[in-house]
Amino acid sequence: MRYERICAVDTWRNGPGRYDCVFVSTDSSADGMRGLDIARVRLFFSLKHDGITYPCALVQWFKRVADSPDEITGMWVVEPELLEDGARCVSVIHLDSIFRAAHLIPVFGGDFVPTNLTYSQTLDAFCTYYVNNFIDHHAYEIAF
Repeated sequence: MRYERICAVDTWRNGPGRYDCVFVSTDSSADGMRGLDIARVRLFFSLKHDGITYPCALVQWFKRVADSPDEITGMWVVEPELLEDGARCVSVIHLDSIFRAAHLIPVFGGDFVPTNLTYSQTLDAFCTYYVNNFIDHHAYEIAF
């Protein structure tokens, strides 16, 4: 893999915003998803302190629902991490902790999906998501 483009923009191609999800390395001693967390990038920015520039990202966290992948799909299931007041858990992270882009698929459940739902709303509209390790061979190798 040569490079990936991870977006966090208010408008994408003259349409609604695009805020991509990423794998974040949180425990280098653990293998696969046990050492990675999922986050949605809301903003890229940098800080300068004592002449050193720190590239950062503002992210919204997702947490794993279980300690192992779903038995039927083989994919990990995540849900938005919420604070006690129901607000999304948000952090600033260094760009070096971002491992690569992640692809989430909503767990649709038994209800019909509203016909007016757009792609830009899906990461806010559902309760749980599959971490798609079948999107490419790189994801398959790391999201086990």
